[in-house]
Amino acid sequence: MRLSLFRRALVPAVAATMLLASSPALAAPPPPFRDPSLPLATRIDDLLSRLTADEKISLLHQYQPAIPRLGIGVFKTGTEALHGVAWSTDYDNSGAVVKADGTVFPQAIGLATTWDPALVKQVGAAVGQEARGFNARNPTLWGLNLWAPVVNLLRDPRWGRNEEGYSEDPYLTGELAIAYGHGMQGDDPRYLQAAPTLKHYLAYNNEVNRDTTSSSVPPKILHDYDEQAFRVPLQAGAANAVMPSYNLVNGRPNHVSPDLDDKLRKWAPQDIAVVSDAGAPSNLVNSEKYYPTKAEGNAAALKAGLDSFTDNDTDGSITTNAVKEAIAKGLLTMADVENADRHLLSLRFRLGEFDPPGSNPYAKITPAVIGSPEHQALARKAADEQMVLLRNNGGALPLKAEQNKKVAVVGPLSNTLYEDWYSGAMQYKVTPLQGIKERLGSAGTVASSEGVDRIALKDLATGRYLTAPATTGKVTAGGTVAGTGESFDVYDWGAGKNTLRAAANGKFLSYSGGALVNDVDQPAGWFVQQQLKLTAQPDGSYVLEYAGNEVNEPWFGPNKFAVVGADGVLTISSPDAAHATKFGREVLSSGVESAVAAAKGADTAVVVVGSMPFINGREANDRTSTELAPAQRALIEAVQKANPHTIVVVENSYPTTGWDTLSVPGILWTSHAGQETGHGVADVLFGDKDPGGRLTQTWYASDAGLPSILDYDIAKTGMTYQYYRGKPLFPFGYGLSYTSFRYDNVRASQAGGKVKVSVDVTNTGARSGSDVVQLYSKNSGVQRLRDFSKLTLAPKETRTVRFEVPVADLASWDVARERSVVAAGVYEFSVGRNATDLSAPQPVYVPGERPLPRDLSRPTQAQNFDDYSGATLTDTSKVSGTSVAATAGSWLAFKNVALGGPQKFTASVSATASAKITVRLGSPTGRVLGTVPVASTGDRYAYTTVSAALAKASGRQDVYLTFDGPVNLATFSLR
Repeated sequence: MRLSLFRRALVPAVAATMLLASSPALAAPPPPFRDPSLPLATRIDDLLSRLTADEKISLLHQYQPAIPRLGIGVFKTGTEALHGVAWSTDYDNSGAVVKADGTVFPQAIGLATTWDPALVKQVGAAVGQEARGFNARNPTLWGLNLWAPVVNLLRDPRWGRNEEGYSEDPYLTGELAIAYGHGMQGDDPRYLQAAPTLKHYLAYNNEVNRDTTSSSVPPKILHDYDEQAFRVPLQAGAANAVMPSYNLVNGRPNHVSPDLDDKLRKWAPQDIAVVSDAGAPSNLVNSEKYYPTKAEGNAAALKAGLDSFTDNDTDGSITTNAVKEAIAKGLLTMADVENADRHLLSLRFRLGEFDPPGSNPYAKITPAVIGSPEHQALARKAADEQMVLLRNNGGALPLKAEQNKKVAVVGPLSNTLYEDWYSGAMQYKVTPLQGIKERLGSAGTVASSEGVDRIALKDLATGRYLTAPATTGKVTAGGTVAGTGESFDVYDWGAGKNTLRAAANGKFLSYSGGALVNDVDQPAGWFVQQQLKLTAQPDGSYVLEYAGNEVNEPWFGPNKFAVVGADGVLTISSPDAAHATKFGREVLSSGVESAVAAAKGADTAVVVVGSMPFINGREANDRTSTELAPAQRALIEAVQKANPHTIVVVENSYPTTGWDTLSVPGILWTSHAGQETGHGVADVLFGDKDPGGRLTQTWYASDAGLPSILDYDIAKTGMTYQYYRGKPLFPFGYGLSYTSFRYDNVRASQAGGKVKVSVDVTNTGARSGSDVVQLYSKNSGVQRLRDFSKLTLAPKETRTVRFEVPVADLASWDVARERSVVAAGVYEFSVGRNATDLSAPQPVYVPGERPLPRDLSRPTQAQNFDDYSGATLTDTSKVSGTSVAATAGSWLAFKNVALGGPQKFTASVSATASAKITVRLGSPTGRVLGTVPVASTGDRYAYTTVSAALAKASGRQDVYLTFDGPVNLATFSLR
């Protein structure tokens, strides 16, 4: 009966509802924050007004929880997307990192070597689309705030994360970051396809103690070099967030830098969010000990401009409780929390999260876009374009298919593709061997060998061989003969590090709770537990040493060497070689002999060598050397001896030394270029594509002349093409083509606030080809890339390339004026194919500001010196300011000072021991004007004023301050 009554009542009720729905005046309006017609600020304010204090605070963590009562879902900051959507910080049920299985493009360094912003933008667009596809698949796992691109400048080739960056040059880095960022964002005027994040601010290029080392960067280098890579893409609106780096700059952790809420947001035309690196907020208290408590550290970070805390994995309670404690103690206010929330909500609104269905065009993207045929084709194009031809003696390349019916493809990277730490999982892999086989087709034959030794290891005490099971399991010393189970392939990655692949199941040996097991397809993981050393002993035996990254951790323990136990199981259980099991190393088949056999009689031998991205440097692991692994070098030499027509393909992600002492006629470089690497290699080797890639770093002749990786003053150390005065192995911008180019009629002039430079470029060869025309300026001895143009020319075609450089872009930091200045004078402009192969310089007079004598009568920041020795820069306070940290023997120089008979030297100093500052003229040992004693102030942050009378001096003089002990000098004056 009740059901019948309900049914009878339903008809008029539905009719009434339809009538109400047809009358907009009677429909319940959406809350203002869901109204797209309102200004963004109004919508954010409305949403904030509806949140409780706890809800506002909850938004500060990386994993922002849902707010069901308002219909708001979860939001996660941070999806890795460096060269494709990559792993997430989430894990599957087994505890393994969840990897995206989308399109894997060439590494960032590879994308950069294309020198093609239009192509890089296409790749960025594809990555943004796939990010939407993954987000549609699982929005809690794949967020739309993408953590890319990395714009840290590649000033040192030993940096473990070199593969993640673009270039040592700030202009090129900025242009490529703009392209990639705009591609990810999409072209809709209202909505973001995805929200890119620039990483990692600032002056970050070392992994050794990266959370506690301070990059000491003088103001001129800081402003003209390191900051530019961030300023340029931010000013172009190509990023919606910035991530500070782990390190300190001039004594202050980047996560509490005043730049976060000042420079970064001033540079950006629209609101940006600042998101922390993983665990960095806790570092403020733990490793850095910059603040005593979590509440104080979080409060300082929020005050400085940090919005999102990537800390404690998915557990947001530690962050939120610390923030609540900071509020209770008066360290923060809710206004501070709301300020951070506004930046974060701005991202969410622009991503279209709160708008009605159908209004956001990117919301229509489905998982079907992931790994689409269009993206696969783009991955191949990118792999093609990033190839750099380093050497081509005697026209060794391109290979002519009709003359290369038999090709040998050998080397440890010939038939494998490696992922890196920030790579997605490749849906398919085309190796160099597969690519060359496919290119030759049935018309040719390909012989192959990995060129690695297959060995057996015999326990000399028992005569038994190490044996790996046919399935995954522990390695034991059980074999009496060296069969398949006792066979291991040895890969040499340099620095004494090897990996061992078990022939029994094709998997690499890994450290697992003490034992070694054959369980992984490729070396991987945070600690890379497949790294081993086979070290020869004086008696001719060998010991096996575990070399995974965690052996450097204090908690790992003393045991690093392998021992065969009484049960026959091989474990890492000895602290030294003396107590380790001694093995005999029997070579069952020689990798060199196998490769030589393949190369003999071949029309061409292609040797594919290079790096393993998880072993030869990566996040948390700098390189100690850039040399090619010894076994790989020996392989090249042996193959070339057997077949003079040997081409080397070097597949890595950083400059490599030693090529000047190898005489192979052809060398082709590629990054670890993703799923289409093999097609790219074959396309360029056989001339289907002209090698259009150009180096984005200086390749130095050797490691010997490199300074400490912790020295960030590139002007002092002579690093990068801007300051390097030696002869590089391969210069910045270098790369060969299969055709030749001539540059004529370089013309330069200045008018209307712009320097205009033009050049006629002619393809003088017999085939079409690509070149990158590069424009450089030089002033005060510093060379800088100002513009570039990649063009493809038909045979005998000539094209005029025109550049325009705004005079304002010629500004550089003036330490005396404390701002960027266009210095009046003659600038030399040159056009060429790389930083050393340039046209005759064209002088152009540029109007600007004239140099002024320095006025030290007013308080002068000590960091604004013209030269220095033995000093570093440090934080004046934990909030702001930079001081000079001097020690005994340090000096500072202030050049061209106008002296008018100064009477007194006054300085703001701190010290933890007594010392003296001496004022001198002309040199660090010149005439003494006066000396001021500095007593201990008891604390490095406790500054006091000291002064001393000076002897009279006048005219233009170079003033030197010398120190005989530790002093922190903030400001000083001579008057």
